[in-house]
Amino acid sequence: MQKRIAGRYAAERRFKLLGMAAVLLSAGFLAFLLISMIGNGARGFTRTEITLPIDFRTAPMVVDPATVTAQSLVSANLQDVTAQAAVTALGPNGDTLLSPNAWLTVRDAILDNPQIVTERVVISVPASTSIDLAAKTDASAADEASYARLQQSGMVSTGFNSAFLSASDATDPTQVGIWGAFKGSLLTMIVTLLLSFPVGVATALYLEEYAPKTWWTDIIEVSINNLAAVPSIIFGLLGLAIFLNLLAFPRSAALVGGMTLALMTMPVIVIAGRNAIKAVPPSIRDAALGIGASPVQVVFHHVLPLALPGILTGTIIGMARALGETAPLLMIGMRAFIATPPGGITDPATVLPVQIFLWSDEVSKGFVEKTSAAIIVLLAFLLAMNGLAIYLRNKFEKRW
Repeated sequence: MQKRIAGRYAAERRFKLLGMAAVLLSAGFLAFLLISMIGNGARGFTRTEITLPIDFRTAPMVVDPATVTAQSLVSANLQDVTAQAAVTALGPNGDTLLSPNAWLTVRDAILDNPQIVTERVVISVPASTSIDLAAKTDASAADEASYARLQQSGMVSTGFNSAFLSASDATDPTQVGIWGAFKGSLLTMIVTLLLSFPVGVATALYLEEYAPKTWWTDIIEVSINNLAAVPSIIFGLLGLAIFLNLLAFPRSAALVGGMTLALMTMPVIVIAGRNAIKAVPPSIRDAALGIGASPVQVVFHHVLPLALPGILTGTIIGMARALGETAPLLMIGMRAFIATPPGGITDPATVLPVQIFLWSDEVSKGFVEKTSAAIIVLLAFLLAMNGLAIYLRNKFEKRW
């Protein structure tokens, strides 16, 4: 008997050690993911800039400060003005040290202060991708030499890139931003929530409180459980067939993306809602009926408010899953090059996971750190949604 007791104690210790090892292994993988993403992505939030002196008085351009507009600057030859200033300040190949879109920074400076077109000013413009990489990571010997020369002259600096959080996609990695994809994700999630939440909650209420227990409702319950396990790309094919081919909705729009993700999220909300409604004690219903409440009042005044925390938690978890989906959105064409943020749910848009996928497929090395930085933004968004779910559960959860 003592041997058997010692064996049980030894088995319990082994089980505890295995459990602790599993937790440590999971924490190690998570730490490796976070460290690698933060290590690579932190550089994506910075940008290398060159302080470029420009003498607009001798520049080959004619601009009236009193009538400066974005339209008038289109024909002001700012590309050549910026390139000539770079050659004058940095040498024969100075224009190659600047970003191809560096003239846009010059344009924005003129729009902010039109009087500079009559002066000699110094403007910080983004450096080329090769100089940006030389400032942050290993680069070729020629790029390292060019960066060292700029550093010795005091004309180069690396700082926080606020444009990454306010700009949209671009062909130049030094000019790209995440705001367009972030806004597209917000609009898509709003459409998803507005469609899936009321329908999912109404379905859960009907199945739990009103539907008779027949073979037909059994088929519906099994179908909902199966839909929750269907691969997401199937919902993308469904959205392509119905919303685009049959109904001819606008392609690559947040409206179609939200409707497709709503189909995928709805079974999750129904299952979470039914479990939350089941968790409400029957005595609550009996007490409400005993004081004269109608069945509808019992459901909407007592059962639903008490089940709402669980419903909200399941809804936000389902929305967080939908936020990270890429396959169904690729099927409906939400992989377009979006240079301006969408203005509404019918405008062309993309989302964060698709934007990350597109940047990871780029040839330029400058997009590697931008991809990691976008992943950090997506992870922060997901953590915020899961944190909101935990807060709602703890705030409204009832102990029976």
